[in-house]
Amino acid sequence: MSCYRLRALGAALSIALGTFALPAHAYTDVSGVWGAITEEDWAERAPGSELGDFGGLPINAAARRRAESWDPSSFTIPEYQCRVHAADYAQNFSDNRIWEERDRETQKLIAIHIHYFAWQTERTIWMDGRKHPSELAPYTSMGFSTGEFMGPDHHILKITTSHLLEFYIRRNGIPRSDKAKVTEYLVIHGDNQLTWTVIIDDPIYLQEPFIRNRDFDRTIDRQIAPYPCEEVVEVVRPRGVIPNYLPDENKFLMEYAQRHEIPFEATQGGAETMYPEYEKKIAKMPLPPKPDKPLSNFSFGR
Repeated sequence: MSCYRLRALGAALSIALGTFALPAHAYTDVSGVWGAITEEDWAERAPGSELGDFGGLPINAAARRRAESWDPSSFTIPEYQCRVHAADYAQNFSDNRIWEERDRETQKLIAIHIHYFAWQTERTIWMDGRKHPSELAPYTSMGFSTGEFMGPDHHILKITTSHLLEFYIRRNGIPRSDKAKVTEYLVIHGDNQLTWTVIIDDPIYLQEPFIRNRDFDRTIDRQIAPYPCEEVVEVVRPRGVIPNYLPDENKFLMEYAQRHEIPFEATQGGAETMYPEYEKKIAKMPLPPKPDKPLSNFSFGR
């Protein structure tokens, strides 16, 4: 073969590879089965936070009032027994599987899907540039999510979610409204560790954005098991009754402060309690009175 023909063939291959084989931007593939590393914030992620533990959360007075009226017995209501964790909370608890959906002909990335262990919920993050729908579109536990890769080497997956049904931020009554917007960042370290950051902006219940980080390990020898859930009557109640506390009637709110010998004011949350400077203020606060009877032992499993 002549040199001219070799050069021509090389040029043709270069054009073909540049056009069809090489992506415009390389990015990190987040696909795989990811196992939750639960040592961090174990009490928050498994048994559940104690009643009255609102510290370090940027909640406002409305959120605090909602939390004070919350009764853990509400988890026994049939409608709540199989209530799925919302998209901004599901990664707080369970393992998950992530995979890509691509156009068969062009191989362009259409969406990234997530299957959560808890309640077998599945979520779609649209990667094809589509816009979020109007406020009149349906709201669901998974919401409507779009994603994009960011960073100098496109190694950060940013997810923006709207249209979420109301849920909770902490499993002791702290609410998150359906007006909230959620931003997530997925970053892989090395090949096998994923940091999942969730940022919640809620104009109804938060004074400032709430941020939660969770870590996962990529696994090659574990799969996501089924998660069957069946509603049953755990407690017999009159129809329509929902356990709750009226204002100033929840007698358990002081117990968290008493158990851990923390000033009660410091347990009540607010943006101020998130920052190191608050320690100086805590030092000047009185401790709660000693309990006059054994404290209760609440543990939440849903």
